[in-house]
Amino acid sequence: MPKSSSGLAYRALAVFIKDIRLELRTRYALNAVLMFAVTTLAAVSFSVGQSGLSAQLLAALFWIILFFSAMSGLAQAFIREEEAATATTLRLMADPDSVYIGKLMFNFTLLCVLAAIITPIFFIFTDAPTDNLPVFVLVLVMGVIGLVAATTLVAAIIAKAFVKGALFAVLSFPILMPLLLVLILATEKVMGGGTLGDIATEVQFTVAYGVVMIAGSILLFKFVWGE
Repeated sequence: MPKSSSGLAYRALAVFIKDIRLELRTRYALNAVLMFAVTTLAAVSFSVGQSGLSAQLLAALFWIILFFSAMSGLAQAFIREEEAATATTLRLMADPDSVYIGKLMFNFTLLCVLAAIITPIFFIFTDAPTDNLPVFVLVLVMGVIGLVAATTLVAAIIAKAFVKGALFAVLSFPILMPLLLVLILATEKVMGGGTLGDIATEVQFTVAYGVVMIAGSILLFKFVWGE
């Protein structure tokens, strides 16, 4: 196989398309994250009501729901390979970099679909302010990138573990805690009427976090995938 950047992009896209086709047939990961998210969101909205919630509480609820929903489905990209005994074939057919990038793209797509469905429902159920939606969408996209950047490598690590789901959340939470705290702070500012300039520091942190996590994961993935 060619080692050029175009060859790497082609192989990564092939891994991504394979996972998308498989997910469209089974819908296992998508159904898992959507059912968890909708159930949690409904329970939270009925418990806290629609009015009188502070921006800080709304921001925390939103990212907590998105985090735990992601934990229920993002690991499936690698777990499915191990359970179907296709991981060995994938190791022979594609290099580690293309596998990681393809799985990263799949997790990003999955979480974007989840966010696109959950976000409008969240705003309706909680009556959250919608005056600053473009900035909120920016924070959401940066948050999604950070989440998948940190968890894709963890998913590969725990794919062979016996208790996969619980271990995935346990290992991911310490890595994601700084990101979640910054995202909650940025979302709180946006829901409180803050502008892009008010969250410049938080945006810079999320960009740096995503770059560091993706770069570090690419360097480490070949050792994890080769085990």
